[in-house]
Amino acid sequence: MSDVTRWWWVRHAPVVNGEGMIYGSSDIDCDVSDTAHFKTLAQVLPKDAVWFTSHLTRTKKTAQAIAEAGLDFPEPIVEEDLGEQNFGDWQGLSWNQMMKADPETYNIYWSDPTRNRPPGGESFADQIARTGVVIDRLGEQHKSRNIVAVAHGGTIRAAMAVALKLEPEQGMAIRVDTLSVSIFENVEDGLLRGKGGVWRVVGVNRVVQE
Repeated sequence: MSDVTRWWWVRHAPVVNGEGMIYGSSDIDCDVSDTAHFKTLAQVLPKDAVWFTSHLTRTKKTAQAIAEAGLDFPEPIVEEDLGEQNFGDWQGLSWNQMMKADPETYNIYWSDPTRNRPPGGESFADQIARTGVVIDRLGEQHKSRNIVAVAHGGTIRAAMAVALKLEPEQGMAIRVDTLSVSIFENVEDGLLRGKGGVWRVVGVNRVVQE
């Protein structure tokens, strides 16, 4: 007999006025006008799940839009460690602005962009470590449940890196579209009980449409 904890990762709705900008963990708004897409999400996502969002408005608004589209679920729990990568001093800038402001730091960052930290921020490798800790904690608290996490592209890539034990470069290469669904299962059977189980990837970047 197996115990399965199933994670449903939903990336937030498209950001507003974020084109060409590194917004990272800044609290930028999102567009929730695609009601047809939200209705489909309300049909696809489980009805018996515990829900989490990050602390950022765009994940909270996305969860609210799914609820308004017809899925009844408890108030999502805000979990800051599900937040997007913090780009520190570079948040709100374009890559060209970063390069012009500090070419030396910019070039150092790009020598290893998944492990080097932006000034005042965190690396993608840092985000993978942070996401792994919160996945372990929430998975243990809600074992054998459906868990819906409305989060960010970087967070979902980090979760995939945790599940498949990927290097940061491999995790960063995964495409995660807005309003897509990715499903990972943590399976704990008799042989693995007490050792964290094993991960099974059911689907990645599923863009659901009516």
